[in-house]
Amino acid sequence: MPVSSGEADQATVPSYEFKASPYSSHSLLLQLVQAERRGDRILDVGCASGYLAEILVSKGFNIVGIDKPGAVSNGFPKTAAFIPADLDAAVPHLTGTFDFILCADVLEHLREPLRLLRELRPYLAPGGRLLASLPNSGNLYFRLNVLMGRFPQHDRGLFDRTHLHFYTWSGWVSLFSKGGFVIESARPTGVPVGLAMPRWKDSFAVRLLERVAYYLALAWKRIFAYQFVVVARPEANS
Repeated sequence: MPVSSGEADQATVPSYEFKASPYSSHSLLLQLVQAERRGDRILDVGCASGYLAEILVSKGFNIVGIDKPGAVSNGFPKTAAFIPADLDAAVPHLTGTFDFILCADVLEHLREPLRLLRELRPYLAPGGRLLASLPNSGNLYFRLNVLMGRFPQHDRGLFDRTHLHFYTWSGWVSLFSKGGFVIESARPTGVPVGLAMPRWKDSFAVRLLERVAYYLALAWKRIFAYQFVVVARPEANS
């Protein structure tokens, strides 16, 4: 996902991939787009290699993706548009408005996520919605690590070494409010056990653990949610 420009920084950015679990943020985002279907034009902010864009194009959506130069390869959908840009500098000029703006696993990687939200707001069409997946730094695993004096640096996950911001649920609500958005709904994701145990990701035990983790997150999202998948609308008076 986008980080500050510079060859040294770009060389250390981990490679993100599509999370296929039915309880993952990617699956929930795709479900929301299909369920809401307010229109066909989508802006995919921090589109990475285009794994979400490819699926959305196959479902008939018109996609514009933004990410750092060199983020996409030849696999990016030919019918989708890609705009290279450093999102830490500014949102590039865009033509028209969008029915959905997707921010999948991107805001926590930026120096100024508040500025990005404010710059994206004018590009939402009337009735449009911003959909985002947001890591939960209030998750029990995160809390226990900090309580024990540990703050590891991982390639992915809640302690991703490229995360620049660590918000709990109330912090995300506050950030969106300052950016001119109201969060209408939020769905939690469970801990992605399959990503932590890739060798057994398709096993019955891992699928069961992911299901249990998801229902725990539904019961108490502030403590057990791994990520929040939110639907946000522009605040009327902003």
